[in-house]
Amino acid sequence: MAYPLYHEAGPRDLPMTMVGEEFRSAFPCESDYIEFKQGLPETKIREAVTAFSNSDGGVVLLGVRNDGVPQGISTDGETVARIHRMVTGVRNPGRYDIRALLVDDKSVLALSVHRRREGFAQMNDGRVMVRRGAMNTPLFDAELATFISSRALARFESTALKIRLRDAQQALIERVRAASGWSGDDLNSRLREAGLIDAATDDPALTVAGALYLLDRPADVLGKAYVEVFRYRDGSDTYDRRLEIAGPIDQQVEQATQVLLSELGADVVILGVHRHELPRVPEAVLREAVANAVAHRTYETTGQAVRIEIRPDRLIIRSPGGLPEPVTLANIREQNAARNVDTIKLLRRFRLAEDAGLGIDVMQDAMEAALLEPPAFSADQSHVAVTLPLNSTVTPQERAWISEIEQRGDIRSKDRVLLLHAARGQVLTNGAARDLLGVDSVHARNSLQRLRDQGYLEQSGERGGASYVLASGLGPPAGLRLDHEGLENVVLSMAAVGRITNEDVRARTGLDRARVLTLLTGLVEHGRLTRHGQRRGTYYTLP
Repeated sequence: MAYPLYHEAGPRDLPMTMVGEEFRSAFPCESDYIEFKQGLPETKIREAVTAFSNSDGGVVLLGVRNDGVPQGISTDGETVARIHRMVTGVRNPGRYDIRALLVDDKSVLALSVHRRREGFAQMNDGRVMVRRGAMNTPLFDAELATFISSRALARFESTALKIRLRDAQQALIERVRAASGWSGDDLNSRLREAGLIDAATDDPALTVAGALYLLDRPADVLGKAYVEVFRYRDGSDTYDRRLEIAGPIDQQVEQATQVLLSELGADVVILGVHRHELPRVPEAVLREAVANAVAHRTYETTGQAVRIEIRPDRLIIRSPGGLPEPVTLANIREQNAARNVDTIKLLRRFRLAEDAGLGIDVMQDAMEAALLEPPAFSADQSHVAVTLPLNSTVTPQERAWISEIEQRGDIRSKDRVLLLHAARGQVLTNGAARDLLGVDSVHARNSLQRLRDQGYLEQSGERGGASYVLASGLGPPAGLRLDHEGLENVVLSMAAVGRITNEDVRARTGLDRARVLTLLTGLVEHGRLTRHGQRRGTYYTLP
């Protein structure tokens, strides 16, 4: 089912054809809501878009003389694309659309601009303009300050749509009620308090936030209010799979998270008799990244969806809209601000997002705890993106070993780094710990002594001469502490006892199947092992 967009500027639902008399009646002259342009003057069109965005919206009629007489204009794809490029030159314009009208035998393009509810629009040179009568007027000094202050408080998610609560899906209303813990009494009051409907009437309208939760396809109302997933198998820009997730916003988060978990998979590691399945990215990180993208995006940008790219070496989640003030890339962990307050609050009730100010912390801390590379954030005026690396300097085998060691007792996130380097054979000193952890000498000493007291490290020397190595009884798998020559010696010593298989070596060293095959093949090529059998029946012996 398709729903009409809300627009308070009047001439919005225009017919595709009009006779001259109808056109003159609908658009008698330039006014607060109407502007005529005979051609495509770039600066003038941008000024009109800016002014209408900052006022009550309006329509720019292209191919019409100043006296309101249609002269005609090309309506082909290149002309429309040119107009789109002009609007792109406005910073933060309101929602808009372009449609062709046939007035008698003359083609006209109607550029319909909605009022911007969130923030304000500006020209590229910084001018803030409003519509006054038939003029696009710039604001200065105190008037500009008052305007900016008032618009900064407005939220687009609170905008009422022409969709009534009766148009919403009853099952989705019940889903919201259950997640919020509301009783069935006076449900309309609860929905209004949550910002999902706009008024206490018998026939209330849904807000933008309400449409996101209470319609089975919010995109039918709000443009591309969905998540697009693209999978790339190689380093090219050609994807081999595209998936659109377009249900209610909470279901978008759940479904997108599960899709990503399935696509990314897990690293399977066998250490001894233990099998470890290590997600390439923790589920909590994926869920929070998707939740942030859909909850904090600008829904005024109807032509762009949340875009997720699955690349061989990274995952990119890109959300329309810049960072809300006062958040910057530099303070993104310390500052928090919600563009869509009601939307994110309800997402938290579904337990799909962290409490205010904790989302970035969870993502960074969970990646660190899993010994994965940290998320990278980027932003400009039109997008915010998070990139999650899929490769790490810490191997899956090392992550699995740390996981086993942690079963003996709690290890702090930063202490894992020290333990890992000790497992690799490094002798740890206070100076080495400072470099590895990026902390001062006091914190470095505390970490080393904490691992010593828990039995993970052994100390030699005292005070400034103290050094630490991995506890002798803790031995990591050979694959974590031996160089290539050492690994070859382990394999040859196993073969001296009897025939061995790829699986035997994996269990002993903690290496994955591919690395073991490379190791065994090298020994065969150098005449130090003999291969017998094929495929699953393959085994190795000394010559």
